[in-house]
Amino acid sequence: MSNSPLEKISTVRLGTDGPRIGVQGFGAMGISEFYGDTDEAAARDTLEATVEAGVTLIDTADIYGLGANEQFLAPFLAAHRDEVTLATKFAIDRRADDPSYRAIENSPAYIKKAVEASLRRLDVDVIDLYYMHRRNPEVPLAESVGAMAELVAEGKVKYLGLSEVTGPELREAYAVHPIAALQSEWSVFSRDVERSGVSAAAELGVTVVPYSPLGRGFLTGSFADAGKELSEGDFRRFQPRFTGDNAVANAALLEPLHKIAAAHGATTAQIALAWVQQRAQVHGLTVVPIPGTRKRSRLLENTGATRITLSAEELALLEPIAGQVAGDRYPDMSATSTVREQ
Repeated sequence: MSNSPLEKISTVRLGTDGPRIGVQGFGAMGISEFYGDTDEAAARDTLEATVEAGVTLIDTADIYGLGANEQFLAPFLAAHRDEVTLATKFAIDRRADDPSYRAIENSPAYIKKAVEASLRRLDVDVIDLYYMHRRNPEVPLAESVGAMAELVAEGKVKYLGLSEVTGPELREAYAVHPIAALQSEWSVFSRDVERSGVSAAAELGVTVVPYSPLGRGFLTGSFADAGKELSEGDFRRFQPRFTGDNAVANAALLEPLHKIAAAHGATTAQIALAWVQQRAQVHGLTVVPIPGTRKRSRLLENTGATRITLSAEELALLEPIAGQVAGDRYPDMSATSTVREQ
């Protein structure tokens, strides 16, 4: 491993009054679950590379590995707490004794319990950015955000975020307490957030944090058919876009990415990320994608995308892709903003 200093990425402000953070963040989910086995030593080295490269927004959630992801991050946070903007999430309730169980919990009582558990696992005194991971429409948004605001007043949380909410929901929440970040899936394959979330975020000064900006690896070419190539425990095997006829049709949509990557001497991953990063200029707001990886080399490849600018002609080649994608993002879309906007 080289000890030479890495070129740091540029910074932007989180929300209207938050800290300055790297223009690209890091999604830690895959370290603990969902994407197959992890080499923990390599993953820890990758975390060290985030700080070296200026990737300071580190994103986790209490459900990743049933809390294991937060625990895994704790030693890294202890060593780099002043250099990191820590984000975690609540709302998706899982049970260790029933892998199929899922519930969306937004009640104030649940929120107060969840934050204490996250603080304990992360071994920190305060969470920088605390997200509602998913919205349960049966709980009034004002109640949930009100409870989150109390955590700010108590000094347990600094800034609030929402994930997979619509533009109207974002505005409703912001009226209760300022929201620093909106996290939603956003990539050349997935543009649901543009229906209303992006315009509301731009209006309110909310940072958009795209998750899965690389299409869970599909846009990088790391697999072509999840059902045939990925391990039994990999949840991409059950996502409609990545298997069977859908996978074949969607792989054909990547040709413009390959063409543009060749022109830039870049990878398809870098072009896909550059597209997401450039949404900031297209929509007039702050955009901080959080690609995940367990390898230092991939992290450095990802940050290289922040220094690529796509031309108008190249953006035009990528523009129609999302509208041609076959299959939904999830087998069950009921907990996403897409359903509430229909």
